[in-house]
Amino acid sequence: MTSSACTDTPFQPGPKEAAGAAPGPEGTPGPDSLAQLLPRTPVGSSFSMVLVIAMIYQRVCRRIPSLWCRLHSTYVRKMRYLFELKEDDDICRQAQNSGTFYLFHNLSPFLQKVGSKYLAPQISVAEMKRMLGKFRQNEQRIEDSVLIGCSDECIAYFALDLGSLEKSAIESEFKGSFTELRKAFFQLDGKDAPLLSSAQALLRWHDTHQYCSKTGQPTQKNLAGSKRVCHTNGIIYYPQMSPVVITLVSDGSRCLLARQASFPKGMYSALAGFCDVGETLEETVRREVAEEVGLEVESLWYSASQHWPFPNSSLMIAYHAMVQPQQTKINMNKLELEAASWFSLEEVVEALRREAKPLKQENGSVSLCLPPKWAIAHQLIQEWVKQQASMSV
Repeated sequence: MTSSACTDTPFQPGPKEAAGAAPGPEGTPGPDSLAQLLPRTPVGSSFSMVLVIAMIYQRVCRRIPSLWCRLHSTYVRKMRYLFELKEDDDICRQAQNSGTFYLFHNLSPFLQKVGSKYLAPQISVAEMKRMLGKFRQNEQRIEDSVLIGCSDECIAYFALDLGSLEKSAIESEFKGSFTELRKAFFQLDGKDAPLLSSAQALLRWHDTHQYCSKTGQPTQKNLAGSKRVCHTNGIIYYPQMSPVVITLVSDGSRCLLARQASFPKGMYSALAGFCDVGETLEETVRREVAEEVGLEVESLWYSASQHWPFPNSSLMIAYHAMVQPQQTKINMNKLELEAASWFSLEEVVEALRREAKPLKQENGSVSLCLPPKWAIAHQLIQEWVKQQASMSV
C-alpha cells in the first residue's frame, strides 16, 4: 500500500530541536529555545516583551493541530481509511487480503450460540480461501464481499453472502448455523448487532439493485460495495435507507407502548412509522400518533437516531412526544397494531429489570417485555424513566 490513512507520520524535529534544545510539553518551545526567540533589544523594552509573547503564541498555535490529531487520531484514521477503501479498488483489494469476514447465506448471518447468546465469528482470509478451495470456488469470490467497517487497528471487516453454496456444508465447516437475523437479533452480542445490521442491509441492497432503472443494463459494484455503476450511461447508485420516526408518547406520568402481531410474545415498543414524501419529521410524528392510537400530540422533541435492518434498511429517528393529560383515551387502529396501552413508571421499571425475558402470569397472559438494550426504542424508554425519576425528586 503506497498510502494509507492508518499510518502516522512521526514528528520530525526542526533545526533548533535537532540542535539539542529541549522542547516543552507537546513540542512547545523549551527554556533554551525561548532564549533564541528573544529579539536583540534592551531587556526593559515593552516592545520586546510583546514581541516575545507574540512569537511564543505563534509557536504554540502551530502545535495545537498536531496535538488535536493525536488526541483524536484513532477515530479520524479509521474514517479516512474506510474512505480510501471505498474510493480506491486497489487499496480495498489489499485490505481484503488481510481483513476478516462475516458470512451470510441468503441474508441470514452465520452465528455460533454460546449459552443464551449468539456470537458472530470473524473468519480470516486464510480460512475463507481454504473453504472456497474445498468447495471448488475461485478465490476471486472474495471480491463479492462488501465493506462494513474496520477495527481500531484498521483491520477491515467484510460481509460475504454464500447463498449459492450448500448451507449445511458451510455450517459443518465452521461449526455454527445460519440464523435469520430477526430471530437472533435479541440474543446478539451488543457489538455484533450494528455490524450485522449494516451488512445485511448492504447485501440486500446489492441483491435488489443489479440493473439500472433507466437502461435496464447490469450495474457493477465497486470493490467495497459502497456504490453501483451503470457503465452504459455513467449513473451511480448509492445504498439508501428509508426514514422512519419512532415516538415514545407520554401523558406526564405514564408512557404509551404498543405491539404488532409480528412482535415476540409480551413485547411492547414505541410507536413507529415511515415518513411520507414531502413530510417533515415533526409532521410524521403527529400523523403516526393520530393514525395509530387516535391521540393528538401537544409537544415533541428529538432524541437520537439509529440504523435498523428491518424490513429493508431504515433510519430510525427517535422522538419523545407529550399529549394532554385530559386527552389520553386510546382509539387503536387495528390495521396497524395488535395492542396499545398506557404503562406506569413502576411497570416499565420492572420490565427493564427483567430485560428481554417475559414472564407468564397466573391468568395465562405474558408480562410486559421491552426491546433489547441496543434498540433505540429501549433508549427512549430509559430516557423517559430517568426523566420521571428526576421529576419525583
